[in-house]
Amino acid sequence: MATTSLRIGFVPEHFSTPLHYAQKHFGLHAELVPFPSGTGHMITSLRSGEIDIGIGLTEGWIAGLGKDDTEKDGGYRMVGTYVDTPLCWAISTGPSRSNLTSVSSLQSNNKIGVSRIGSGSYVMGFVLADQQGWLTPSNPNPFNVIPLQTFNKLRAGVNSGEADFFMWEHFTSKRYYDNGEIKRIGEIYTPWPSWHIAASTERVAKDDGRLEALFEKLDQGVKYFEEHQEESVKYISTQLDYSEEDAREWLKTVNFTRGVRGVDVGVVEKTVGILMKAGVLSEKGMKAEEMAAIQRS
Repeated sequence: MATTSLRIGFVPEHFSTPLHYAQKHFGLHAELVPFPSGTGHMITSLRSGEIDIGIGLTEGWIAGLGKDDTEKDGGYRMVGTYVDTPLCWAISTGPSRSNLTSVSSLQSNNKIGVSRIGSGSYVMGFVLADQQGWLTPSNPNPFNVIPLQTFNKLRAGVNSGEADFFMWEHFTSKRYYDNGEIKRIGEIYTPWPSWHIAASTERVAKDDGRLEALFEKLDQGVKYFEEHQEESVKYISTQLDYSEEDAREWLKTVNFTRGVRGVDVGVVEKTVGILMKAGVLSEKGMKAEEMAAIQRS
């Protein structure tokens, strides 16, 4: 087996804890590369060869591959499943925005802050608009999209007025509700399992055992996470940006995948269908079975 480290992109939030354990306790041979701006940035880095693997949001991976203008082979494929539970996206604005008090008020205050075009925060804006009935053939772009790269810049953007609102994971946002930096006006859940694993097409093509080794180490990390809840609370509340109380509450809501290898094509098909309905994807894009290089049997 090759000994060169895999370069694994991840979002440095609470969901990265099993990956941390895989390296700390089970000898995962990898360089862990943080992407605080999220899945959209990882897609760019997978395509440019800066990383080999990305652990990111389901909707980001699928939107990136399903666009009808995706160049060449798309640059990556989905190879594994990381989290089975949906993600709760909190909808936030600035505390001084007295005209923004609910989801319904967003239709007339429509500057949505996103990390990047094609990211989860971007894709979920269309899902939200579709759920609210704002997305129509005559209004295919119900929001003015303001790319702001990072969570920190998104918080600053709704306070300066550069953006009216943004969406980010609930527990990552909660600390900033508690300290008054941002205001929560709603939430939306993903209608699909929230996190998947992607690999560059170059990595997928190399049959050197390193992907299989990664799956094995991640499975060990997930099992350790499940069996060492107090260690997880301590790690999340001291090394990441969460309170102990929020870490404990999050643990009650999340189910990591047991046996991360492979992707359920049915899940991808359902997600593609929802994203097509939301106007994110079209019929011309890559099909679900093509997106999943390793399928669950």
